[in-house]
Amino acid sequence: MKKLQATIRLEYDDAETAIAIAKAVSPDNLKTPLGLTVKTELKNNSVLTKIEVEDKTATFIATIDDLLSSASTAEKALKVLKNK
Repeated sequence: MKKLQATIRLEYDDAETAIAIAKAVSPDNLKTPLGLTVKTELKNNSVLTKIEVEDKTATFIATIDDLLSSASTAEKALKVLKNK
């Protein structure tokens, strides 16, 4: 059985933004299907998400896509809030 792994690092200009993004994407880590592990952590101004999937390429790609989509949505929301 093959194991697919990825670490996604999203870097921001400040810790406040990184914290907000980490909180926005972390709920995705709570309930995952069997064979899928997603862990998000904060390191300085970066959000690191580690993804591991056993033998399911489609799940692996969908998980990465979901993570990046959630992060993008959170970034857009923060930008709107900061410009008010």
